[in-house]
Amino acid sequence: MNFLAHLHIAEHCSSSLLGNLLGDFVKGDPTKNYQDDIAQGIMLHRFVDSYTDNHLIMKQCKTLFDSDLKRFAPIAMDMFWDHCLAKHWSRFHHQSLTRFVDNAEATIKRTSAPLPDRFVRMSTHMWQGRWLESYQEFDNIKFALERMSLRSMRMAPLAECGEQLEMHYQEFSEFFNQLYLRC
Repeated sequence: MNFLAHLHIAEHCSSSLLGNLLGDFVKGDPTKNYQDDIAQGIMLHRFVDSYTDNHLIMKQCKTLFDSDLKRFAPIAMDMFWDHCLAKHWSRFHHQSLTRFVDNAEATIKRTSAPLPDRFVRMSTHMWQGRWLESYQEFDNIKFALERMSLRSMRMAPLAECGEQLEMHYQEFSEFFNQLYLRC
């Protein structure tokens, strides 16, 4: 799952929104540097990632990617899951997506905690660029994957993953429904 899904799951579980966004930015034991609720949110983020990465549905999704892109499939699928969630938001939440994102942003910005510089840069761009709402449009997922592919030579194949997602859009959408409605 990606940022939107982590926030949605965090709210559903009454977990720290900040902690659930920090999951990819904090290494090691979060209880050493964060108050309990934020540390628990980081651990929930890690649990969700582990659960989805090891789920049979993810294994099925990987089979639809070209062999040279399979190792990037989990990243692409995380983005795609956020697309599906954003596109069908009203099925999963009583608030509008915009209102949910605005509330999440306000809650996170009110929290005082030591934040990694990478997280601060990313979240500033995310809130200003309204990324989470933009995920409703599939072209923005492809664009995000292309941008991520520019971070390093090792990540370059991510740029090709958007085509794979588009080619199997319906199948991946059905997998999302099976996975997310089950959780």
